[in-house]
Amino acid sequence: MKQKLRIKDFDFKLLILVVATTILGIMAIGSAKESLQSRQIMGMMIGLFIMFVIAFTDYGLILKLYWPIYIANIGLLLMVQFFGDSSNNAQRWIEIAGIRFQPSESAKILLILFYAQFIMKRREKLNTLRNIITMVLLVLPVFILIYKQPDLSTSIMVIILFAMVLYVGGISHKVILGTLAVIIPVAVIALFLILQPDQTIVEDYQQARILAWLDPEKYALSTGMQQQNSITAIGSGQLWGKGLNNDDAGSVKSGNYISEPQTDFIFAIIGEEMGFVGSAATIILLMLISAECYHVGTKSRDLAGRIICYGMGGLVCFQSFINIGVTTGLLPNTGLPLPFVSYGLTSLVSLYAGMGFVLSVGLRRPQPRPVGTVSFAELIQEDMNIDRHI
Repeated sequence: MKQKLRIKDFDFKLLILVVATTILGIMAIGSAKESLQSRQIMGMMIGLFIMFVIAFTDYGLILKLYWPIYIANIGLLLMVQFFGDSSNNAQRWIEIAGIRFQPSESAKILLILFYAQFIMKRREKLNTLRNIITMVLLVLPVFILIYKQPDLSTSIMVIILFAMVLYVGGISHKVILGTLAVIIPVAVIALFLILQPDQTIVEDYQQARILAWLDPEKYALSTGMQQQNSITAIGSGQLWGKGLNNDDAGSVKSGNYISEPQTDFIFAIIGEEMGFVGSAATIILLMLISAECYHVGTKSRDLAGRIICYGMGGLVCFQSFINIGVTTGLLPNTGLPLPFVSYGLTSLVSLYAGMGFVLSVGLRRPQPRPVGTVSFAELIQEDMNIDRHI
C-alpha cells in the first residue's frame, strides 16, 4: 500500500542547513572570483529542483534500478577515460549536449545508492566469503577508473564510502579487524615506497605533495607554497576577518598566492575574510548536516534507507575533514572540494541530489500506530525483523 506523505515529516532543518552552507559558499566564491558567483547560484537552483523531485519520489522505486545505476556509473567513468577533457594534467571531465561535468563527483552518490540496495537484498548472507569478494570486485572498477584520471583523493573517498556502507550494512567485526590487520601494514609499506625517488606507484606531482607535507620548510617556495599560503591566510583573518570583497594587496586573492582559491582552497578565503567566526560557522554547519543525515538514518523504514543516510552523512563529514585538513596543513594537498562550499556545479548538484534521497528516506519513515491497534503477533514479528537487520 502506498504510504501517505505528511508535510511534518519533511526535514526542513536539513534543507535550511544545506541552503545556508551553500549561501556561505556563494559569498566566499563571489569574493574569490566574482565572475563565477552567478554560475554557483544557478547550480544551487538546479540542485534544489533535483533535490525536491527526488525527495517526493519513493527512494525504493529508484533503488530497484540499482544495476542500471551501477552500469551508468561505470559507463560515465569509461567515457572520461576515452573521450574526457584534460585540464591541469588530469582527465576528469566530459561534455554531453554542451554540458561539461565531472563524473567522479556523481560516482560517489551513485555508489552509495547501488550498495544500499545490493546490501539490503543480501543482508542475510552479507558476511559470506562469496558476497564479500563480490562487493570488493564491484567497487574495484570505480576505484581504478577514478584513480587513473588521475584523482587519488576521490579514489580514497570511494574506499572510505565503501567501508562505511559495509559497516552500516552489518559487516562482521571479525572481517573488519582482519581487514585492518592487512591494510595498516600495507599502507605503511606503500607510503615508504612512495617516498622513494624512483617510485611508480603515484604520479610525480602527488609524491611531491606528500614530501611537501612531511617537510614543509624545504618545499615552502615550491610544491608546498600553496598550502603554506593557505595557512598564513587563515591565520591572518584573526577573529572577524578582513571582510568579504576586500582589496587588501596582501590577501590571497589579490596577491594570487593561491591558484583557483574558489575551488579546493575556498576555506582559506573564508578564514582570511570571515575570520575565526566564519571558519567555525562553516565547520559547525557541515557537522550539523552530517549529524542530521545520521539522525534521519536512525528512523529509516529499512536498511537501504539507513545506508543512504549514513553514506551521505559520511561523505559530507569525511570530505569536509580532508578538505579543511589540507587547507590547514594537517593533511597532504589532495584536491577535494569542500561540500556545498567550493565552486563546482557537478559537486554541488550531486550533493543536492544525495540530500534529496536523505529527505526521501525521512518522508517515508515508519509511522507510529495508535495504541491498541497492534496485535501481540505483529509485535513479535517486528522484534524478529529488527533483530535480523541488526
